[in-house]
Parts: sequence; C-alpha cells; structure tokens
Amino acid sequence: MSFHRPAPVVMIQGTGSSVGKSFLATGLCRLFAQDGYRVAPFKAQNMSLNSGVTPDGLEIGRAQVAQAEAARVEPMVEMNPVLLKPEGNRTSQLVVMGRMSGAFHSMDFLTRKSRLWDAVTSALDTLRSRFDIVVAEGAGSPAEINLREGDIVNMAVALHARAPVFLVGDIDRGGVFASLYGTLALIAERERELVRGLVINKFRGDIDLLTPGLDMIEELTGVPVVGVLPHLTDVYVPEEDSPQMARVSSHVSGSCALDIAIIALPHMANFDEFDPLARRGAVSLRYVRRRSEFGSPDLVILPGSKMTVADLEYLIDTGLDSDVMRHLESGGPLIGICGGMQMMGRRISDPLGIESDTPEVDGLGILDIDTHFAGDKLAARASGEVTSGGGLLAGAEGMRFSGYEIHVGVSGSRGRAAPVMRTDDGDAPVGFSDESGRALGAYVHDLFKNEDIADCILSNVSAMRGLARSHEADEFSQDAEYDKLAAHLRERLDVCAVYAAMGLR
Repeated sequence: MSFHRPAPVVMIQGTGSSVGKSFLATGLCRLFAQDGYRVAPFKAQNMSLNSGVTPDGLEIGRAQVAQAEAARVEPMVEMNPVLLKPEGNRTSQLVVMGRMSGAFHSMDFLTRKSRLWDAVTSALDTLRSRFDIVVAEGAGSPAEINLREGDIVNMAVALHARAPVFLVGDIDRGGVFASLYGTLALIAERERELVRGLVINKFRGDIDLLTPGLDMIEELTGVPVVGVLPHLTDVYVPEEDSPQMARVSSHVSGSCALDIAIIALPHMANFDEFDPLARRGAVSLRYVRRRSEFGSPDLVILPGSKMTVADLEYLIDTGLDSDVMRHLESGGPLIGICGGMQMMGRRISDPLGIESDTPEVDGLGILDIDTHFAGDKLAARASGEVTSGGGLLAGAEGMRFSGYEIHVGVSGSRGRAAPVMRTDDGDAPVGFSDESGRALGAYVHDLFKNEDIADCILSNVSAMRGLARSHEADEFSQDAEYDKLAAHLRERLDVCAVYAAMGLR
C-alpha cells in the first residue's frame, strides 16, 4: 500500500519513563503492518545499555530492533539515529548513526540540538521517503521544563514532522489524571495543538469507576481519551532499557528446578537476552545484586557489560567474585557472555582508555585468555558453529548458532583456553572453554535463543549438578506475541482516531 510522500508520522509520547510508550509503539507497528502498510519505527534518541545490530553492522537500541520485527521489516540505523549508552559519572558513550562518536556528558544537553539535530531530521526524513507510515516514540516526558531547550526526541520531532501526538499515562502508578493534565499544561500551545488523544495504560479495575474521570479529563484538556489499555501480563515484548524489569521465571516446578543466577552488574548490557531461559520449564532464573542473594545456584552467568573493568571492580569490591570462585571450586558451571567472558580471563588491557582509565587489570583468571581493547567497536550479526564439545557443550559439537556481537575488545587464548565457537566469516574464535569444560565464555549475544544449544547446555548443567530434570522450551513465538498485542490495541484503542489523525482512511 502506498500514497503521497513524505509518509505520515504518528508519535507516541508519555507522561514519564516506563509508562508504556515502547509497548504501544510496538503494537501499532504490528497493527499497521497487518493492515497492509509498510511501517518504520523511529526514536530520535535512546538511552539504553540494550542494543542490537542492523544487517549492515550498525548499532541501534534493542527496542527499535523489536519494533522493526513487529513491523515485519529489517532494522535500519535511521530508526534510532542517536544512542546513549550510560557509563557512569554523568557520562554516556555517544553512538550516532550506528557508530561510536565520543562521549556525551549530562551538561551537554544544552548543545545537544545543535550537535545532533541534523542527524535526527535526516534519519526521519529518510524513513518517510521509504515507508508508508512512521511510528515515532518519545523519551521520558515532553514536559521536563529544564530540558526542553535541548529537546531532540519529543515535541521537536513532532513539530518537525507535524505529527499527531498520542500521550500515554500509567494509571498503575497513581496520579494518572494529574500527570496527563500537568504534561499538557507545561508544553507550549503549538505543541498542545498536536496532541490528538490521551491513552491510559495498565488499567486493572472497574471501568465504570474510571469513566467519570475520563469525562472530566476530556473536559479539562479538550483532548479526547482514545484508549484505556489493560495491564497486560500475557504479552511479551522485550524491555527497552530497565534491568530492574528483567524477567525472572514465572513457572518453577518443585525443588528440582535448575537454579540459574545471573550477576546483575551495574552496567549490565542486553539483559533481555536471558529471557528465553525464564520461559523454560523447571528453571528458576533470578538476578543477583548482592552477596546475600547468591545462594547455591546450579549455574552462574556473568552477562555482558558496557564497562567491563568497572563491573569487574564491582565484583571484587562486593565480594561476589569470591562467591563465583567458590561456586566453581564446588563443581558448579559458569558462563560469561561478552564482557562477562572478558572478566573471566587472565588480563584486560586498555592502553588507549577506550572503556577505562586503567591501562591493564587482572581478570578473574578462570579462562586462560587475554583481552585487548583497541580500534573500532565490532557490531555485527553472527552465525557459526560450535567447533568443540565437552563440559557445558558436550553433545553440541557441530551445532549451528546465530546471534550478534557488540564489543571493542579482542580476546585470545594464552594456551590452555580451548576455542569452542567460530563464526562463518571470522578467523578468531568467539567462544572459549577452560580445561574442565565447566567454564564457558562467548562473545555471541542471544546465544540462548538457539534452542538446540540451550537444550544441550541446560542438560549438561543438570547432569553436573545431579538433577534428573528436563528443561523444555515452551511453545513460544515472538511473532505471535506481536499479533496478540495488536489484537489488544484493536479492542481497547480507537484505531480509527489514530488513522484519522494521520489523514488516512
């Protein structure tokens, strides 16, 4: 389906963070795609440690990767032209059009627009020239009066595209009417004119009790309420940027459940890649933030990290490194993903200060590898095979995997670390194992989405821990989840009003 160019833009903004903007934008991407439109998601600036890779090897926020998947299109760097990856000390790594572009400091917001606005508008205009509809998502709130001067992600985008805006509020937090009213009161008149509807999200009460409030907010603001969305617990959409929302197991059966502990590092990256484990039968997946939570897990996972050295220091300072080592000494298996694997090595060197001010630090010494930080960040989709079995990978030799890599460091064996995974187009190994086979490291994100390999690893963990238990994956389809979300929107959202606001139908 096609029509005049540039394509219309519909924008989802919110009264605050985590009110459901990404959820609604993702659902609209699928809904419009079901209706025959070619749809592109767009978020001018994302602040997140969750990122993914486009087919041409460029880095964007994972939320836009998921939204592109919901829209049934390949992700493009234009869908998220600016990505900020927090590093601490009020500083973030700046990624512009998919590539590292220095650092961004919190006080830079005053000059942000002059520095980045051209990249934002060019990316949006490109999408409008190639697609039928663009679903744009804001960030935080458009009513942050101390930040509005440097806005490149909320009302500035809506004004540039003359996009109708739908404002989302979270009733589960309380104060939703005040939040909606206050947001509209604090934005400029020309911005209020773009707001075509209010959406109340996460409702779980008696709609008859809510109705008087809906009537009053419409009278007070002059803006119609176009949807009251229920608090959905039966739809899975990857979380955008909050490790606190990382999924734990929702169905654990009996005391024989496999206990998997993920160390929740302060700069943990791509935490949602472990969600497939939470959906496994007889698996207890949990996140450990302090020593008192460590317990006696059957498997420990060190996840990826945006700040490998800083998170390694956190492990040591908190004493969690001692818990990890005791776990290994007692026969327990350990997996490190990306930065987690780097921490497991002998040494990490960063002579150029790419991730740390410390030129060289000792790792945990679990894997006989050294990691050297130098050159450009590698961002690429990865496919390959397990080249050696044994231990955690017993029975997996020759199995294919797919995923993606995002890292700066290059790791190599000092002699005793066995290379166990290779990509089809790379000479260097992307996975290493220790001599016992109980410690495994891999640069490949989304490894556990490969069901055969996940089955094999979990079975081997069970055997190591003396648990005769199966851990079958549930019948899960991400595509079906997007369809469920779109169906909920058709039932609870005035879709005709959304189309009409774009001048369609």
